[in-house]
Amino acid sequence: MHLADPTRILLALLLGLTAAGANVTGGLLIVRRQWSRHYLKYFIALGSGFMLATALLEMIPESLRLRSDASSYFYNNTNTVFGFVLAGYFLVHFFEHTVAPHFHFGEETHHAEVSAAHASYAALLGLVIHTFFDGVAIASGLLVSAWLGGVIFVAIFLHKIPEGFTVASLMLASGQSRRAAFFSSVILGGATLGGVGLMFVLRSAVGDALPLSAGVTLYVAASDLIPEVNREPGVGMAVLVFFGVAVLFLLKAFFHV
Repeated sequence: MHLADPTRILLALLLGLTAAGANVTGGLLIVRRQWSRHYLKYFIALGSGFMLATALLEMIPESLRLRSDASSYFYNNTNTVFGFVLAGYFLVHFFEHTVAPHFHFGEETHHAEVSAAHASYAALLGLVIHTFFDGVAIASGLLVSAWLGGVIFVAIFLHKIPEGFTVASLMLASGQSRRAAFFSSVILGGATLGGVGLMFVLRSAVGDALPLSAGVTLYVAASDLIPEVNREPGVGMAVLVFFGVAVLFLLKAFFHV
């Protein structure tokens, strides 16, 4: 499905603003204490399954198709695609384990781990990398098709509220004000919009940006979200992960044309 540029740009702006708004909503939840983190765990479980399925069944295959359409050297292009996927995966790994090694998704209660202000700002920087590539992924998908952009948006939206919730709770745990905690979630939203905007400026790079974003998506799902699911006892959370995968198959069956 190919949309006229003005329509596609408007759709990208709408999805980007919605995703950014979810970050801000997550920040509000922790600042105003209006919602228990218990419910956020369901978003994390559902989102992890949906994100994994989106990366493996939509983003990477579409990246391979783009490369094969552009050149007859399919084998070399296959290596290139998976090279970008690997680069995206380790890009986030690098930032999380060097710049921001002490954060996880959910409300932070271990004050000793984030007692210094620099630890909370380091975590903010790590999450900014996440959210920037969230925007890149949404726009990259939309540059290929409305379907792919929509599926990527759903995958990303499911973990946006927990992102905002996480960064705000980290700020509070390190002694920052509620205003600073809320503003940190606004920064995440701004990074998402920045990623969307950059991709529409550099739209010719979509063949590289899409597999790179797939690697980031894989990392967030498999290395950030799944471990949070595994921390919870019982089978309910695990079932939600599988349900997240099933949702993608249902969407493909009923809406993918």
